[in-house]
Amino acid sequence: MSFFKKLKDRMFRSSSKIDEGLDAIVNDGGEAEEVTVDTAAEEAEAARLQAVEDAERERAAAEAEAQRLKDDEAAAAREAEAARVAEEQRQKEEDARVAAQAQEAKAAEERAAQELEAKAAEERAAAQALEAKTAEERAAQEREAKAAEARAAEERAAREAAEIEAERLAAEERAAKDAEAARLAAEAEAARVTQEEEAIAQAEAAEGMSDTEIEALAEEIEEQVEAAVDAANAPPVREAVVAPMTTLTPSALDEDEPKAGDAQKGLLGRFFGREKKTVVRRTLDDDMLEQLEELLITADMGVDTALRVTANMAEGRLGKKLSVAEIKELMAQEITRIMDGVARPMPLYAHKPQVVLVVGVNGSGKTTTIGKLASQFKAAGKKVVIAAGDTFRAAAVEQLQVWGDRAGVPVLTAPEGSDPASLAFDAMEKAQQDGADLLMIDTAGRLQNRSDLMEELSKIVRVIRKKDPDAPHNTLLVLDATTGQNALQQVKVFQELADVSGLVMTKLDGTAKGGVLVALADKFGLPIHAIGVGEQIDDLAPFDPEDFANALVGLDR
Repeated sequence: MSFFKKLKDRMFRSSSKIDEGLDAIVNDGGEAEEVTVDTAAEEAEAARLQAVEDAERERAAAEAEAQRLKDDEAAAAREAEAARVAEEQRQKEEDARVAAQAQEAKAAEERAAQELEAKAAEERAAAQALEAKTAEERAAQEREAKAAEARAAEERAAREAAEIEAERLAAEERAAKDAEAARLAAEAEAARVTQEEEAIAQAEAAEGMSDTEIEALAEEIEEQVEAAVDAANAPPVREAVVAPMTTLTPSALDEDEPKAGDAQKGLLGRFFGREKKTVVRRTLDDDMLEQLEELLITADMGVDTALRVTANMAEGRLGKKLSVAEIKELMAQEITRIMDGVARPMPLYAHKPQVVLVVGVNGSGKTTTIGKLASQFKAAGKKVVIAAGDTFRAAAVEQLQVWGDRAGVPVLTAPEGSDPASLAFDAMEKAQQDGADLLMIDTAGRLQNRSDLMEELSKIVRVIRKKDPDAPHNTLLVLDATTGQNALQQVKVFQELADVSGLVMTKLDGTAKGGVLVALADKFGLPIHAIGVGEQIDDLAPFDPEDFANALVGLDR
């Protein structure tokens, strides 16, 4: 099942769905019209849209892979630069050490006798000569090994070229034999036809001849035919394999005959794909716009965003009659336009470890989201470490450990009731030692109006910045879709305190109306990285504005 189908099947299960509301609005005062619908065209358009969607997903996957490769290249370049700097530092230290040794040797020379100085010089020269000889031998061995590899590669290439040439010559020989066999068969067939034509001509000329003459002529013709047949059946001078002619059976001939149903798929096919159905349309006026605004507000979209969407829908269309399908299309387009700029995946950096701080209120789905993200990063080849920072709730730590086991990712814990900031600091040290790519830090759920809990979150940020001034590199705010407009206040407070860099919306498979995500995009413009529609490990996917908008208004794609 595609994620969009899962999204459409599971999202917005409340009784006040937008699509149901739109049906009521259009039917209230609308007029029924009988229209001819080109079902074939609709099916073709649906197939085209699906192909476009598949191509877009493939393009996005290719871009993500290209970005990953680009990030890997940048990381390799940075590692190479770090290695170069380290080598320079090592060389400087070596030079300083050699200089110190030289100074010591000079002092020793001044104190020692001339004879001891000469002996020491000879010993140093011998040691250098031995080292140079050893280095030379190693270099010679390496050159010989490389030469052997090159010779082996040349031999392999020569063998492969010989095999290819042999296959080509064999193919040419087979082709020549097939051509000769076909020519001989054609000549035999031509001879047979010629003999038959001559026989027919002679038979026609025999009219009026005596019975004796006719019998003689018949015997002569029969001998000629037998001779022609024997000549045709004689083995050719060159060997040839001639495939027997395929006998066309009635069933085989029938396969080339057009089917009765095929006519409907040809030039006249479109006429067989049309049908009449009744569509209700209603004139777009101020009363209808007000009803649409109320519908969007009840879907948690908020007053300002609802007004923006309906105003854009009405532009140039007031007084026109619209059906439910047309209104859904317009509404989905406007919602997609608002959300296009915020659909961005969580950025990955070459910096190790990249610290991802996950925050949110109680029960928003932080722990589940961390487990799903960790699984996806692990599958992408990243080394991930999780820190169970909700030290006040033992169940949260246990739940995170379960998710860590599912994803195959280690989970760092601390005794219940211990300082979460201290755990975060220790986790950063551990992640650095292990060479982890990502460190994901869970935090205790907190209400945005509890200043003491929010101050504790601020402390976590201050502590991890002592270890890395740029950390956290990502701060993800996990929002529960069922909280409605309260999510706006949550974003405002958490953004001020923890510098939120991106959003993840969960529980869209429940009774959420979903419109609050549009309001968040309209008001804050923060990146929306992913949405969740279930408890399974693969029920979290990158946010796609068009899929979301279509599912929100009940538009089939």
